Amino acid sequence: MRVTRIIAIYLAVCLIAGCDAFVRKFTRKPKQENMPKEEMVLAPEEYKGPNMSGDELYRQYFLFWKSWQDELIESLQQRKSQKKQLDCVEQGINNLINLRALLKEDTQKKLDIYINELNDLKSAISQDLYGNNATNNAHDAGRIKIDILQKFSYDKVKDKLL
Repeated sequence: MRVTRIIAIYLAVCLIAGCDAFVRKFTRKPKQENMPKEEMVLAPEEYKGPNMSGDELYRQYFLFWKSWQDELIESLQQRKSQKKQLDCVEQGINNLINLRALLKEDTQKKLDIYINELNDLKSAISQDLYGNNATNNAHDAGRIKIDILQKFSYDKVKDKLL
């Protein structure tokens, strides 16, 4: 009985006085308005990117296209989401368009055929909501990949670069 009375008195004192750390933790701190303000300095600079030659850029875009095309074929074969498939084909098209800018005009026209085929494949994928034609689309993507690899590898077009 005496022990419970002592514990009760101790708890009452703690509640009345409050725990100092607890009070400090949840007390709003005053705003420090007299802090020095730094002025933001904006100096626009044009980013020119890495200085790469046309050959290096061609190889880089070709490698990017090949990676996206491989990923597209894999996503079609494994019937991954339509969003993933569309993203892969769009990235592949973008890299081919970047490649196109590095080629001479007659070679650009030949590459346009495959860019158009990829655009057709993109529309076929977007219309295939349930993935019923994924096998056919994967076959078409593989055929396009083989054709581009055969006709537009760096060794075949190095003389046709700008």
